Amino acid sequence: MRLGVIDVGSNTVHLLVVDAHVGAQPLPASSHKRELRLSEHVTDDGRIDDAGQEQLVEFVAECLTVAEDQGVEDLMGFVTSAIREAPNGDDVLAAVKDRTGVVLDVLSGEDEARLTFLAARRWFGWSAGTLLVADIGGGSLEIAQGMDEDPDIAISLPLGAGRVTRDHLAGDPPGVAAVREARKHVRATIARELRPLAKAGSRDRVVGTSKTMRSLARITGAVPSSEGMYAARFLERASLDAILPEIANMSAAQRSALPGVSESRAHQLLAGGIVASATMDLLGVDRLEICPWALREGIILRRLDGMH
Repeated sequence: MRLGVIDVGSNTVHLLVVDAHVGAQPLPASSHKRELRLSEHVTDDGRIDDAGQEQLVEFVAECLTVAEDQGVEDLMGFVTSAIREAPNGDDVLAAVKDRTGVVLDVLSGEDEARLTFLAARRWFGWSAGTLLVADIGGGSLEIAQGMDEDPDIAISLPLGAGRVTRDHLAGDPPGVAAVREARKHVRATIARELRPLAKAGSRDRVVGTSKTMRSLARITGAVPSSEGMYAARFLERASLDAILPEIANMSAAQRSALPGVSESRAHQLLAGGIVASATMDLLGVDRLEICPWALREGIILRRLDGMH
């Protein structure tokens, strides 16, 4: 059957359509997305503003039309931190349902970590052994570790690239003091949650997912997307740490000229690099492998498991 997933993230709203069969790899059929940057449509009290809500409703309606045109039989939708944490999040979801008929489920941060871990496990298989998976989104950082399809540890931290940029890295480029404070905040936040991961023991494979991780890998030497999704890609901490000071001194326009960095995400690249470097350093990771599957694929795989 043809499945569709509407992923309402802090940066992008993305409809992914796949041809799915129980026991088979979901094959992408089409993709339709828009950079709404909901994390930037947040008022001082944390609410999603009227413009952000209206853009979301309009684009979900557009996604519904695209899904129908593509012959989607089962359409799912979910939201993550931008709406999950907003005081008026329920009102935004109600507006989407009333005007489009689409019900968007709210995923907790732990849900995000577990579903992303499932996607990585299926991608790399059982031979990967114990996995550690890190995902940097727009609003949050998810970390999970385990040897099964459901991780033993799944945590979510408010350290998304968009959030850290908005809260700590004003300016284009930000000043030296702002970068230092952002780094201090990120590392302190991660360090507070390290105990369960430290007690979990060693891992056999360390994996990174998300657009941010892919961009960081690309600017530090990973092969381009033109090489296909099966090409091995890695992010080396030493290479990342070497280039971060240079990125910190660049404007967003200059960053967008780097390989694999889109204009819409360029302003968040520094924050993503700070979070990735801190995560790898504090977890004792020198290199992680980039996984092309993440949360959307995890949602689809869980749905297929339920059908089976």
